[in-house]
Amino acid sequence: MPSGVIDRPTIVDNHDGTVSIRYEPREEGLHELHVKFNQEQVQGSPFRFHVDMLSSGYVTAYGPGLVHGVCGEPCNFTVTTKDAGAGGLSLSVEGPSKAEIGCTDNKDGTVSVSYLPTAPGEYKVGVKFADKHIKGSPFTTKVTGEGRKRSQISVGSSSEVSLKVKEADIRNLNASIHAPSGLEEPCFVKKLPNGHLGISFTPRETGEHSVSVKRQGKHIANSPFKIQVGDKEVGDSKKVKVSGSALRDGKTHVDNSFTIDTRNAGYGGLSLSIEGPSKADIQCKDNSDGTLSVSYKPTEPGYYIINLKFADHHVDGSPYTVKVSGEGSNRQTERIKKDREAVPITEVGSNCRLTFKLPGVSPFDLTACVSSPSGITDDAEITDIEEYLYAVNFVPKELGVHTVSVRYKDVHIPGSPFQFTVGPLRDFGAHKVHAGGSGLERGEVNQPNEFNIWTREAGAGSLSISVEGPSKAEIDFKDRKDGSCHVSYVLTEPGEYRVGIKFNDQHIPDSPYKVYVTPEMAEARKIEVGNMPDGGLQVDKPVSFILHTNGAKGELDAKAISPSGLEDDCFLSPIDDNQYALRFVPRENGVHSLHVKFNGVHIPGSPFRVRIGRDDSDPAAVHAYGNGLKDVKTGHKTDFIVDTCNAGAGTLAVTIDGPSKVSMDCTEVEEGYKVRYTPLAPGDYYITVKYNGYHIVGSPFKIRCTGDTVTEPGTQETSSVVVETVQKQSRRPSLPIMPMFKSDASRVQCKGMGLKKAYLHKQNTFTVNAQDARSEERRVGKECRSRWSPYH
Repeated sequence: MPSGVIDRPTIVDNHDGTVSIRYEPREEGLHELHVKFNQEQVQGSPFRFHVDMLSSGYVTAYGPGLVHGVCGEPCNFTVTTKDAGAGGLSLSVEGPSKAEIGCTDNKDGTVSVSYLPTAPGEYKVGVKFADKHIKGSPFTTKVTGEGRKRSQISVGSSSEVSLKVKEADIRNLNASIHAPSGLEEPCFVKKLPNGHLGISFTPRETGEHSVSVKRQGKHIANSPFKIQVGDKEVGDSKKVKVSGSALRDGKTHVDNSFTIDTRNAGYGGLSLSIEGPSKADIQCKDNSDGTLSVSYKPTEPGYYIINLKFADHHVDGSPYTVKVSGEGSNRQTERIKKDREAVPITEVGSNCRLTFKLPGVSPFDLTACVSSPSGITDDAEITDIEEYLYAVNFVPKELGVHTVSVRYKDVHIPGSPFQFTVGPLRDFGAHKVHAGGSGLERGEVNQPNEFNIWTREAGAGSLSISVEGPSKAEIDFKDRKDGSCHVSYVLTEPGEYRVGIKFNDQHIPDSPYKVYVTPEMAEARKIEVGNMPDGGLQVDKPVSFILHTNGAKGELDAKAISPSGLEDDCFLSPIDDNQYALRFVPRENGVHSLHVKFNGVHIPGSPFRVRIGRDDSDPAAVHAYGNGLKDVKTGHKTDFIVDTCNAGAGTLAVTIDGPSKVSMDCTEVEEGYKVRYTPLAPGDYYITVKYNGYHIVGSPFKIRCTGDTVTEPGTQETSSVVVETVQKQSRRPSLPIMPMFKSDASRVQCKGMGLKKAYLHKQNTFTVNAQDARSEERRVGKECRSRWSPYH
């Protein structure tokens, strides 16, 4: 209560899966209502509401829309104006998104108000009477994003300009265009059919533009070039025409269509996103006449928000609010929420531990190493804590971000390489939480599907986990009290599920995860793999091994997925009643995923990882640095370097998410690859850098952008670039830098019969004790026992 006194309301069970909470206030002012289930706050709690005296002559407002809401769903409240006298009523809603306000006079001294927020966050709801705020106004409303699904598609349309010069090799060229206003953006360099050098860009303003084309930082001949942009070339979102009833109403499980006409709108990229209770399958067809036919197919009824932008600006009427009706898909959702405490700051010289659970894995096939901020790489010890729960142990010698690599049979485990900060955290939040495990890739009904979550680098916060799909999940959570936790969930129906992981109400990287859950293995459990190749495999040469069915009756099928994502069928031929030979021909170097199913269900261990050729690519060796990963300004081109030296050849994928799309490119430089981009709206941007599908250390990077708005900001816009890298060597030694040890060999003690007398064909033993030879800083040896057998 406003006085600080705690009072308890009455809870009434309605016997229909709901409860009613009743409370008779005794004080005027702002109240807080805390609602907990199993000692955990329910969604939206604590709820805040303002209490006024009855019939006081003041205008008052009440209702859930003044306290909490869900984005994409109407937030409702009521304003009472009885006995308030003459005066005008004005309403406002300010927050992360535009919110349409609806108002109905009930003709009884009350007004029903509804507004529709389209993005999660904190909103300020203002209610004024006679130009003065009523009591409690502006009200603070928490709008969550729970349950919102987003689908998006982009269609490019850019202007091509010839620079009227010829260049034989364009691989190391990069270009940027300067607009009359001073805006500088990267643009694409291409070779035109006539052999001339050309650029491709999206015009934003009229007038003379300057194009700089450089090779390794130096202008090519005649650069910078001058080009003129006319009125008809600049994209104008106001000239885009959109038609179709699907922008007002829609139906579930059918294609809802509308048409977009950009014929008179100039050059610009078209982006479409749909947010609502379910993901909507979007189809886009170019009619080759300047129009596009777009359709979307939602699976759940409710309100959907359609954002349509051309040349980074909303078209007239966007965002559209669409009411979708029809039958739902009966998908069920289970959620849990846990508070995470910040782990103590790690000191130099302390014992550090990183834990993970990996079912079905032998500790003898696991290896780990730790790289310090200065580049020193050292092997780390892996200990077995309990069944399939392992810990990487090491003692840091420096402050800063360390890289912990954990591999299973030379392949990084899910989540690796890990970031481990020694000293105070430099950054924290949802983008620093990582998750990994088989339960985020595949599942089986009536069996625990498990994964790990590491929140150590994110600091304190609230962790929520949701599983949505054909059946309700039974979720089990185990906190390991070291900044990591283990989650398992059990399902009763097969099908496609979505596993969402949020930290402080924000999705962590790669969340939500799409998981296909298969029926019970049944007969598939009997299938065993024999003669699995362990190395020496080459491109374009057959790989084969044996499958033992052990009497199981059914159909086997298999496919191989290459590192680039291409699928290829495998050849299966029977050897006898209980054995099959499986064979495929790899076309790429790298780690291939081999999916083997029996009666449509994965056999134990599937998908198998098979390394082809010499794959030296290592995401743990990739680093990113530069001004583009620090604070940036709108309209100013910035860049950063992705250092791939000594990381081997691989696939580099860079994605930038933020309030605006960005023009970006990636060019090769001596130390790796330079990524350039220009943000166009202020706010937080997240830069994800992956190498061969793995996050590099520090990814995603959170970048704060300030400055004036160049384009209309959105809730989330995505830009990306993918590059197949070549192997690079730095001038530094390519081998890991080992620490300099200080020890005294004269203090090493050796003893045992094996040093005095030996017997042929028998084990002979002796002991080496190096404990007294260690330095003050580092233990370099321990007592060990050697066994050997002489044969001559």
